[in-house]
Amino acid sequence: MSGKKLNGLNIQKHLPKSNKLFYYPTDPPQGPDFIDTGHCHCALRDVPDRTGQAWRCLGDAQENIYKGSSGKWFRPEREDGISPPVRDTTLVVPRGSNHLVDVGDLDEDPFTPFDRACTGKRNAATSQTLAQARQEQAAGKTAVSAAMCWKRGAVPMILQNQSSWMDDGCSRGFYCPNNTINSLPQYCSPVKECLIARLGHQTCRGYPMGPYEPVICSAGFYCPPGGKEKIACPEGHYCPPGSSEPIRCDVGARCPKLTLKNQGFFPLAVLLILDVLMIAFLLIRFARFRLNLNREMNLQKTKSKGLGTLTRMATLQDWKQRHSGYESLGNEEGAINPDARVVPTVNLPSNFQAAMDSAYLEGGTTMVEEKEPLHVQGFVKSLRQAMEGDYFGLAFGFRNLMFQPSGNAKPILSNITGDISRGALVGVMGGSGAGKSTFVNVLMGKLSSTSGEVQVNGVADKVGKYKKIIGYVPQDDIVLPELTVRENILHSARIRMPADWSSQAIDNHVDALIECLELTHVKNSLVGTTAKPVISGGQKKRVSIGLELAAAPMALFLDEPTSGLDATAASSVMKTLKALSRLGITVVSIIHQPRQEIFEALDDLILLANGRLIYQGKEKEAQTYFQNAGFHFPYNANPADIVMDIITGNGRPYKSVGDTSKESLISYWTSIQNARSASPASAVPSETSSRRHISFMTSTNSALRRSTKKRGAPFHRQLWHCLLRALLQQYRTKSSFFFEIGVASLGGFLIGLAQNSHEGNNFTGLYHEPYEALSSAMDYQSVPIMALLVAISIGLIASSPGVKVFGEEKLVYWREASSGHNRLAYYLGKLIASLPRVVLGCFHFTTFFMLLATPIISWPRSFAANLLYYLAVYGLASCVSMVTRREDGPLLATMASLIVGVLSGFAPTLAVTETWHMSWLWRASPGVWIAELYFSDNITPLRYLYQVENASENTGFVLDRYGVDCWVLLAIGLVYRILAFIGMVLVKRNKQR
Repeated sequence: MSGKKLNGLNIQKHLPKSNKLFYYPTDPPQGPDFIDTGHCHCALRDVPDRTGQAWRCLGDAQENIYKGSSGKWFRPEREDGISPPVRDTTLVVPRGSNHLVDVGDLDEDPFTPFDRACTGKRNAATSQTLAQARQEQAAGKTAVSAAMCWKRGAVPMILQNQSSWMDDGCSRGFYCPNNTINSLPQYCSPVKECLIARLGHQTCRGYPMGPYEPVICSAGFYCPPGGKEKIACPEGHYCPPGSSEPIRCDVGARCPKLTLKNQGFFPLAVLLILDVLMIAFLLIRFARFRLNLNREMNLQKTKSKGLGTLTRMATLQDWKQRHSGYESLGNEEGAINPDARVVPTVNLPSNFQAAMDSAYLEGGTTMVEEKEPLHVQGFVKSLRQAMEGDYFGLAFGFRNLMFQPSGNAKPILSNITGDISRGALVGVMGGSGAGKSTFVNVLMGKLSSTSGEVQVNGVADKVGKYKKIIGYVPQDDIVLPELTVRENILHSARIRMPADWSSQAIDNHVDALIECLELTHVKNSLVGTTAKPVISGGQKKRVSIGLELAAAPMALFLDEPTSGLDATAASSVMKTLKALSRLGITVVSIIHQPRQEIFEALDDLILLANGRLIYQGKEKEAQTYFQNAGFHFPYNANPADIVMDIITGNGRPYKSVGDTSKESLISYWTSIQNARSASPASAVPSETSSRRHISFMTSTNSALRRSTKKRGAPFHRQLWHCLLRALLQQYRTKSSFFFEIGVASLGGFLIGLAQNSHEGNNFTGLYHEPYEALSSAMDYQSVPIMALLVAISIGLIASSPGVKVFGEEKLVYWREASSGHNRLAYYLGKLIASLPRVVLGCFHFTTFFMLLATPIISWPRSFAANLLYYLAVYGLASCVSMVTRREDGPLLATMASLIVGVLSGFAPTLAVTETWHMSWLWRASPGVWIAELYFSDNITPLRYLYQVENASENTGFVLDRYGVDCWVLLAIGLVYRILAFIGMVLVKRNKQR
């Protein structure tokens, strides 16, 4: 023992010059002797009856073994004076006798507990120490070989008394090779090197500070109960420090002999297989895309080389059939035949403008000639089928409308009275601040008027009830850039068309609409973003209009549809709107600085200034009206520009005498209206509209009510379509997905690397009694630190992507909600669609983290905890995204996730916060619950070795409630989701009307 070294330092220099050797036999040897494995002193001597020699073993080493007859006796193998004892038969000298008797012949056990421990089997190490000590004593030196403690001057402290040793033996997880009832476990003051190690939460590398001091079983070994053996950890198992039995490694783990941690590679293998499959799928998709692209290019080259007429026609027809997907109409009224496929003829118009030559209003009925292209017929038939009749379009009336927001000193709108005829193309014009947008919003029901009434088909009612059959096209083209033209329009149709329509009928309706909008050649193109456009601005505007037409609306409102477009694109859009009005759809559009041809395409005008009407009537009568007011229109001048100058108060060049202010124009219109009111027989533009409204109301109201009730897919179908759309969006933004996966992998790798030095042992507690004195400095912080790093890392990884789930689509949501889309279906669809990326991100993070950190918690339990925290962070980020601007969301969400991560109970501890009466605040954070889960699962398996309840009391974490921690994490995540949904619905409610 004296030659052992600790950290390269010789223990010999620490031994005392003199010490009391409690277990050293003091009597001089009179023959062969040794120390047995029970730490008894055994000597060969004469038996009491002088009939020969025998081995006598005494438990009390201080008693003279050559005197008396107590203890155990063993016959020698041979009578040669040196043979070892025969241990098969234990002999005893009964009290009052001097003869050796077999102990089995006695009725009672004659031995004391000390003698009962004697085995008669020589302990080579202690016997050699005894010999060395005697040699040192014979040489006049201190018998340092038999010292009780290695530290010079140290006095051992007995850890267990005889009864404790007899009842409990060596504590589980400790190695006590030299301890018996005759050599009880002791504690010795550590040498300096060992003291430094223990203060650093380490052990003395398995070295005891004395021959009888127990040591914790070394890493890579296990010590079975009793503590007498230290066995190398077998292959396929791992043995952390203090193991009493080997622990089987996980499936796929690499665990050679002497392994001290469970380093599982099976999750890594699954992860690699999954990543390879995803990459292979993407490569296959890319290869197929390139193949199809090459086929199309070859087809175009073939056509350009001048094939014969018949060949060209066949090729063209084949190409159109493969790309159009249009369905011909059946003979049944309002029905669509899904079996026939047709190709538009070359010599016929292929858009809505075809309807301008053949569709006309006669007696309130829309007529379409049979010679028109089938897609135009198909769209009109779809309208009829959706409306359940031939009459469609809404007529609006507004009487004395006034709108004054709370807090405003003056109203924005005042005394607005007029009518909008069914099937009219109405332009709302006025200068900046005239109240155009407010008027349209009040008319649509997006804003509630302060006073006055709005009529729909002659009936005073809330327009909001008709939102399912009213379309609204905002000024900005709010279209999902990740979807194609057709996918955007198709989704709108699937959500908003009547619930009893089949998928085939909806597809046919959408394909006919796309053809009418002249978008066939780009229908499979992505819309693109403003920074990276794919289609032109005019095409994007028509897509935005198509989103509303897909719902077969009876009325369409547009906010400056020509803004930002060039003259040609603006003219094309207005021609489309004109054609829609000819089909019977009421179109109301805010127009700003129109070209002459656009202005003249309008049927009616509503001119506003200072929130009051200046003119409301036919566009063709507007010039006459202003001329009667004293304004002249120069020859060949754009009347639209002149009208705009007049209604903005800049009409002086057109009226040399008289007042040209906006107030005078308002007064002039009011006087005209008053005069007409006083003379009911006079012909005014609105009287004809009123008669038509009354006639139309009687025949269409019942159909209108039925149609409105049937509009919109049921909840489960909306949820399904929203889910599929969200998944498709994620697929189209693969780079963002893989970037998130890469960041998660890097985060798990770095956190695991930071914990790798612990070798899976990140907790040191107080040993159980009676070995408390052997404890190293307690380490209650390593596990909370690990949990803190996990929480912060997941927060940084997941917060920004969590914001993008909803934060990037607020405008889309507002538009769809205002159109009657189910808010909950949209929300749940986006939520469910985000789960795959959450699961995969967590899987990558957990795999690398567990591979390097190798904590005691199992991989499945760690993954479950990390996943629940991932979901909580995503929910928190969603809450932030609902109440912040898009550009501020990622930063604020990251800060919020950092806050809940820091509130994990590491510092200050939960125990400290309880003294502040503030623990409820920490408990409201998901970071506390994942930290508690990690803390419990990493220390409770060591309950046999450490006083883990003491650690729980000092930190404030509650042990043994993994299920509760998981459920609370899930509950917090659900609360975040609910709050996010409430925020989505309540924030900017006016934009959702």
